Amino acid sequence: MSITWSNMTAAELGREIAAGRIHPVELTEFFLERIASHPLAPRIYARATANRARGEAMGAASRAKAGLRRGLLDGVPLSWKDLFDSAGVATEAGSALLRGRTPEADAAVLETATREGTICLGKTHMSELAFSGLGLNPVTATSPCINDENAVSGGSSSGAAASVAYGLAPAAIGSDTGGSVRIPAAWNDLAGLKTTSGLLPLRGVVPLCERFDTVGPLAHSVEDCAHLLAVLQGGRAPDLSGSSLAGARLAVLETVALDDLRPRPAQGFDDALSRLTRAGARLERLALPEVAEAMALAGALFTAEAYGIWEATIEAAPEKMFPRILERFRAGGSIAAKDYVAGWRRLEVLRQGWSAATAGYDAVILPTSPILPPDAARLMQDHDYYVTENLLALRNTRIGNLFGLAVLTLPTAQPSCGISFMTPGFTEARLLRLGMAAERALA
Repeated sequence: MSITWSNMTAAELGREIAAGRIHPVELTEFFLERIASHPLAPRIYARATANRARGEAMGAASRAKAGLRRGLLDGVPLSWKDLFDSAGVATEAGSALLRGRTPEADAAVLETATREGTICLGKTHMSELAFSGLGLNPVTATSPCINDENAVSGGSSSGAAASVAYGLAPAAIGSDTGGSVRIPAAWNDLAGLKTTSGLLPLRGVVPLCERFDTVGPLAHSVEDCAHLLAVLQGGRAPDLSGSSLAGARLAVLETVALDDLRPRPAQGFDDALSRLTRAGARLERLALPEVAEAMALAGALFTAEAYGIWEATIEAAPEKMFPRILERFRAGGSIAAKDYVAGWRRLEVLRQGWSAATAGYDAVILPTSPILPPDAARLMQDHDYYVTENLLALRNTRIGNLFGLAVLTLPTAQPSCGISFMTPGFTEARLLRLGMAAERALA
């Protein structure tokens, strides 16, 4: 047993299991012990699932001994955001409104990942009902950022990112509706994959906005993201070997995405562009008026659907909610049905414009977030600061959701500053190959 296990990628651990140098039960016990003893673990895990993890680890050990491993990640432990249903274990989505809610069956993606041999360590904290990019949650817990324990870790998959960054899980599964995988991944110096809406099933996932909700991994590497996507799908990971940026044509999105960048995110992005260029990529600046128009529609589309899903539950006990999240949900109640329908019809037209304008590029790139992780105490005390930082946190990531894209965020040379690569929907294999090359260039 070694402390280095907490710093290894999921794929590296999987290869060590395959070679017989790591026993799945010992590996699982190692992470369970870290969860039980780490001083920040109560702010990261809502609850551990030790009995389940131990049983799954024994199964993985038996398969490894018999030469019947189901894939590279068979026997590797994962954390799961607390909006994925887990049979017999509370799934509360960071809200007192759902306290004690205990599903009878696993979410479809957890069921598939378990069948593929991964081990469920437990459920991680998150923004209340997933409706914030900050990760601030005074109702349950606010997870820390790896680069500043006094700052938020990003939301809404806040504990998911912290569990990996603090070495309390090799990798994590989160969800992304407007940036909820990518923001915490970026702020904690991780890779994070927003999958295309519809690629992975949402059965058993507590919803926020079902037309935008997606499931995705947070991990130490692009390779991990590829193999995690495979276990979520019950398929094979794409071949990432031989990937290169030589001749890759990348569009630097100028519209909206570069506005009001804080100094360090701007510095991280500029450094990343230089590294990509040195690796052989061709960068071109791209202005897209469709982006600004889509962003103007976003507030109505997200809040109307969110409140439509949650109104009855919220209004039965609104006093149980963090007031700023309650306020955001209630904003959806003022959106007329005709405006919601018209907004979606217009967005579909804008998506066609995006597709035409970006068809000749291998990816569109932009800073993952224009800001650094905000201070948690100040967010609680300063309403204006909360509003400003909350809106800016998700501004750039929301572009990928609005246009139905696959998006990968990677760390840059600046701590808590990510760069995102966006490709058309359902091109995750292509995106991950490009990401593998970009990861080498940015290292």
